[in-house]
Amino acid sequence: MAKIENHKYSIQEAFQECFYIVPDYQREYVWTDKEVNQLLDDINEQIDGGHEREYFIGTVLVSPTAQKNHYEVIDGQQRLTTFFLLLCALKQMFQGEAQHQIITGLISASYVDKSGETRTNLKLEPRYENAGEVMAKLVELNTNPLAVRAGIQAAGITSFGSLENLVNAYSTIYRYLEDNYEDASKLKKYWGYLANNVVFIQISTDVSSALKIFETINERGVGLNPMDLLKNLLFTQVPQAQFTQLKNEWKKITGPLEKEKEKPLRFLRYFLMANYVIDNDRSDAVVREDEIYDWFVKKDNAALCDYRNKPFEFVRKIIRNVDSYISFGNGLGNDGKPSIPMDSLKRLAGGAFSLHYVLLLAAAPLPKPLFDHFVSQLESFLFYYIFTKTPTKDLERNFSLWADELREIAGKTDTAEQRIALNAFVANHFQSNMESKAQELSDALKRLTLHTMQQYRTRYLLARLTQHVEMAFNGVKAPGSLGSFTDLEIEHILPNTPTAELRNQWTAESPHSLYDDYKNRLGNLTLLEKPINIVAGNDFYSEKTAEYRKSGNYLTRSLVELTEVGQNSSVTRINKMLKSYPAWNATSIDDRHGQLIELAKDVWRTAPLDG
Repeated sequence: MAKIENHKYSIQEAFQECFYIVPDYQREYVWTDKEVNQLLDDINEQIDGGHEREYFIGTVLVSPTAQKNHYEVIDGQQRLTTFFLLLCALKQMFQGEAQHQIITGLISASYVDKSGETRTNLKLEPRYENAGEVMAKLVELNTNPLAVRAGIQAAGITSFGSLENLVNAYSTIYRYLEDNYEDASKLKKYWGYLANNVVFIQISTDVSSALKIFETINERGVGLNPMDLLKNLLFTQVPQAQFTQLKNEWKKITGPLEKEKEKPLRFLRYFLMANYVIDNDRSDAVVREDEIYDWFVKKDNAALCDYRNKPFEFVRKIIRNVDSYISFGNGLGNDGKPSIPMDSLKRLAGGAFSLHYVLLLAAAPLPKPLFDHFVSQLESFLFYYIFTKTPTKDLERNFSLWADELREIAGKTDTAEQRIALNAFVANHFQSNMESKAQELSDALKRLTLHTMQQYRTRYLLARLTQHVEMAFNGVKAPGSLGSFTDLEIEHILPNTPTAELRNQWTAESPHSLYDDYKNRLGNLTLLEKPINIVAGNDFYSEKTAEYRKSGNYLTRSLVELTEVGQNSSVTRINKMLKSYPAWNATSIDDRHGQLIELAKDVWRTAPLDG
């Protein structure tokens, strides 16, 4: 059994006796003003209360290195780093006082190494990214926060993320001391309490044992999120010599998510439901955010992931999923290249809906033609659910279970078998559910106005309708990018800001139809190029028709006149779903509203993929 030592230290004793190293595989400094101020306030309350008893700040978990009194910090580096920055601020404020020399010795000290050389090190040395340089420069400058920040910039040290957090924390601590301890006697009393009465228990053992203790301490996720705990769990599976390699691999997970401002825990949830059979006591096949870590450490699930025997393979699987997750979010396909189906799906989902990533991640290994077809079918399915405002919880369990089927389909080696199975999947799940919600969708679309949905979704709806009509008019089978249509402006056929004359005429002709109600209805909206829209303005419909004729899209031109081409052409067929209007009134808007609903049913539907 590994030797485990524990010792109670005051802040002064700890930094007198120990050199703390924050290894590069550990979590970086993440504390913000909130956490720093909370720690400072807690200490301040103890002093204000006149308590001379010790103030216990918890345990610190370390692993001794080959160098005597040098320890790698496994747990507690946020607190230790904050206290080190507090010492730096106190040192600067005690210029010319006896306390200055004592605190200087707690910040850095010399020692003799095994070769007999004298070395001087900081008592706390962070080794991730450029953190060591930032900390060393901060100590060297020994000045106020503004000068420290300027000095770091002048030295050419890039400060961002966790490095910026270090500088910000120093500024927060410095301001706190200035605001609360304005004279020397108060500051000395504060230092006396901090040095002697603020204590913690330091547990020291070998790295492997320390990591396992860390896992036990945090097994319920206290103070750490599941992403941090999973990272630590993986470190317990590899020898120390591979820590740096694992850390570098792990950054390929966290780096892209941070860059794209994606939520790591949301990704982890979707990763699990997309890649594994989820079995829980609720039998709902769903993993909640607060259940992620517990799911990983459960024996059966650990065997599913096999991270104990193949930690690097498991990490690389997560990396592949992160790459796909980011690509899908940027409208790219499963080959990482621009994808028309995925771009269209992205415009529907926007930032408000993300659960479909469970299905996309599960289907990602499919051949590109099958995957693109699946995305198009998924878009139609989601249109029904999003525009009926169906709660996400109604889909969550289904998506997790459907992902199991998609993994099975993607795992087939024969493309023809994959196609047949995928067609069956779409028919059984997407088509059947859409049929059951068809009336609900019709009712929702009947109530649809410009402000019923987010405007980007209303624009998406109009763009897809416009694109569909344009494809039929030109005899085009495969859709192109939706971008050229979503860039058009939403035009109120009945003007949004009418003249008094126009409003009075409407009231006279349609006394039972509120103008402000009808102007925002789906039937009154169309897409129009900006220059044409500007000219059309807020005029009467009869005055606008000349401008509508100039539009590049047939859905808008058809308001004025239908184009007749042949007896059974694609134009003739689409004309059966359209109608031109000599006048524009409540009856016209109601009629066109109904036509667009019928057109929507033709746009958002499922279809099998032919062999």
